[in-house]
Amino acid sequence: MRQTGTGFFTTAAAVAALSMFGAVASAQTSDATDSPLSGLSTGEIVSPEGDGESYIGNTHGDWEMVCVRLADEADPCQMYQLLRDAEGNATAEITMFPLPPGQEAAAGATILTPLETLLTAQLVMQVDGGAAKRYPFTFCTAIGCIARVGFTTEEVDAFRRGATAVWSLVPVAAPDQVVELSMSLIGFTAAFAELSEQLGE
Repeated sequence: MRQTGTGFFTTAAAVAALSMFGAVASAQTSDATDSPLSGLSTGEIVSPEGDGESYIGNTHGDWEMVCVRLADEADPCQMYQLLRDAEGNATAEITMFPLPPGQEAAAGATILTPLETLLTAQLVMQVDGGAAKRYPFTFCTAIGCIARVGFTTEEVDAFRRGATAVWSLVPVAAPDQVVELSMSLIGFTAAFAELSEQLGE
């Protein structure tokens, strides 16, 4: 962390440090192994420039592909959508990704909601007015509360066929009210297919 004002080094300390290195440099001999500086490490690159940065890849309908840049590997991506309430306010976020075959869940997702969410009410999801399903929250951080959920093959198929899924949550300040968040399924099939191809399915 960079500090202002006195900083980590005062001007006097900086001058003293430069003087010390100047004295050491002038005392060097032709034999490099005798130099007090010969044991200094210049470090090694552990994260190339740009490595680990996120960026937006392809967009399929209302789904964005959020990817992480990796130097020597294929960039992993997830489907992303901002969830809005009935008044159009950005309220929550969802990221979704396919899972390897042979598991109970065919896809995983992370839903991030505001800290003011009533956790005991949990999250409820419904696709095009079909059967509703409830999911618990996993934990909360400084940025919000997170639910990590899994979707079965049947539910993924419902996303492919559907038009809109609705996530419902309850605010702490108004426990008698329900906030409905719309998740568009436009572009879901193409986005999920792209990620499945990356997964090797």
